[in-house]
Amino acid sequence: MSSEHSPALAARAAQQHIVIIGGGIGGLVAARECAKVGMRVTLLEASGALGGSIRSVELDGITVDAGAESFATRGGHVKALVDELGLADAVVPPQGGGAWLSGIPDAPDAPLPKGSLLGIPANPFQDDVRRIIGWRGAWRAYLDRLRPPLTIGHERSLGKLVGSRMGARVRDRLVAPVTAGVYSADPDDVDTDVAAPGLNAALTRIGSLTGAVGLLAAERKGTAPGSAVLGLVGGMGRLVEALRADLLAYGVEIRTGARVTHLEREGAEWSVEIAPSLEEGADADAAAPLRATGVIVATAEPSARPLIDAHVSGLGEVGDAPEIEIVTLLLDAPELDAGPRGSGVLTVPGRHVAKALTHSTVKWGWLRDAAAGRHVVRVSFGSQGEAAATAALDDDAAAALALSEASALLGVPLRPAQLVAAHRARYVQAQPTSLIGATERRAAVRAAVVAAPGLGIVGAWVAGTGLAQVIPDAVAEADRLRASLLWD
Repeated sequence: MSSEHSPALAARAAQQHIVIIGGGIGGLVAARECAKVGMRVTLLEASGALGGSIRSVELDGITVDAGAESFATRGGHVKALVDELGLADAVVPPQGGGAWLSGIPDAPDAPLPKGSLLGIPANPFQDDVRRIIGWRGAWRAYLDRLRPPLTIGHERSLGKLVGSRMGARVRDRLVAPVTAGVYSADPDDVDTDVAAPGLNAALTRIGSLTGAVGLLAAERKGTAPGSAVLGLVGGMGRLVEALRADLLAYGVEIRTGARVTHLEREGAEWSVEIAPSLEEGADADAAAPLRATGVIVATAEPSARPLIDAHVSGLGEVGDAPEIEIVTLLLDAPELDAGPRGSGVLTVPGRHVAKALTHSTVKWGWLRDAAAGRHVVRVSFGSQGEAAATAALDDDAAAALALSEASALLGVPLRPAQLVAAHRARYVQAQPTSLIGATERRAAVRAAVVAAPGLGIVGAWVAGTGLAQVIPDAVAEADRLRASLLWD
């Protein structure tokens, strides 16, 4: 833009008031994008803390991640933000080797096979593969080499593709644990092209699914183990604190404990209604409606829908939003010093009530140092279409169940007396990006919101799960809204 237009544009930006509803990462990033061009920004968070799925808690004096503990490196968007916020020196890769698999029918727990793609092996006769699927499963999987490839169209369902070509044992014992642990989804519901880009094309080219996996593995050869994700020394909560400090430096007003109850469009502005605080001595003015030229809704879908339904048509059906629980345990258990299951464990669906376990003090060196000989273990419960086994339990019972599951998954007897402290966190799980139809559904939601003047929407339910998707989407949506306000 020419320099003579800059003063006028800056003045126009200063006249805007953007209200961000939701203080998760999507809301924080969107607030930053609006504030850094000179807009007045107010961020409202219903809970008492910022961060959403990123939460830090203290267990007996040790700061641990109770939610997201790492970020995907794909696209470079998260790393770029981390660098901008001055956290580049805190970035670290995970350690501890690969994960294990538990609950294998008629077989002991075993490491997940190397060289696989979403659990799909390149060689079914490989020792670490055959140990899990048996000779019968290996010979059935070998039939993939003899079957003709799909030459017209392709199979969209990952589970159906694997099952038809390599058999039920590969699908159920290798692929299902990975999709459940990574996407909280059944492999039959996972979109092959989203979860494994290029796999269908490679299958057509090579002629077999195992060959296609081998080809894709060769293409990514040389990538350092664990480089697909990175973490932060001190935990991912540092990203939230850095964003908060940056927003305050830009003059953003941040209010926690501020639950938005209603949005109303009044002419060219929005009225944002806030529930009165129930706390004694609370400022009554804090619950007064806010006037805004633009609103960005940055909450999970169950909270966002009631706010935008009256202003947006064509949103489609409500997506599944199961509640996932993570129980974090601090253990005084020297028998875990050897890291008996590497960095964690995935489970064959239906064989355990937990879907996954992370041995955090094996996975992250900084946490191992902070724990000073003790161990941090995270046990995850719940999945798409399956309520968390801890949902109806009180905190003590949930911790006891997590300890029992940790003992079973790690293959080490753990006693209640070894539990030093526990924390339980509950999250709304957005529909995974990889589910069949999810891409089209998100596109329809976005198109519907774009048609509403002065309204934006960010977060995992429209961007896809994971910081690598939420952050660039929030940047793009904030840019779209601010451009419409400044130029239209």
